[in-house]
Amino acid sequence: MRDVSHDIACLVCAANAGEREVPGGVVFQNDLWVVVPAAPPYGVPGWMTLQTRRHVGGPAHFNDAEAASFGPTLRHLELVLEQVTGALRIYTAALGESFPHFHGHMVPRFREMPNDAKAWEVFDLPRLASLGAISVDATEAERIIEAYRIRLGSYGPPG
Repeated sequence: MRDVSHDIACLVCAANAGEREVPGGVVFQNDLWVVVPAAPPYGVPGWMTLQTRRHVGGPAHFNDAEAASFGPTLRHLELVLEQVTGALRIYTAALGESFPHFHGHMVPRFREMPNDAKAWEVFDLPRLASLGAISVDATEAERIIEAYRIRLGSYGPPG
């Protein structure tokens, strides 16, 4: 269903409205937020994005409900992602360059990372995967997606 803020040129809006396929499917959604896995080829298993349901560029433009919910929601989503993946921590970044629709990346930081990447280097991993320079176990990535979906289905973010 299209949000009233739907931008017909926005691929995130199209995916949120069910007009565009989301590889791996929607992991979690409520009235404000949508969580989806990063698309293959995978740079890191368990890489997720938190998106606003509403078309908005970023936190500076959140409405009051989004602003009040953002911190508690992000904390919960990342805590559950840590638990499901066994990651040391979750990297968080929102750049807004590819799509001008808020999408925050939640990237598990494992003890052993593809290409020994750490910090900002992780954002080059999907490109390296697309070139065949690194390989991430797709079965493990899909297992994490499903485990995260199940866990959030029974223990979603605070309302």
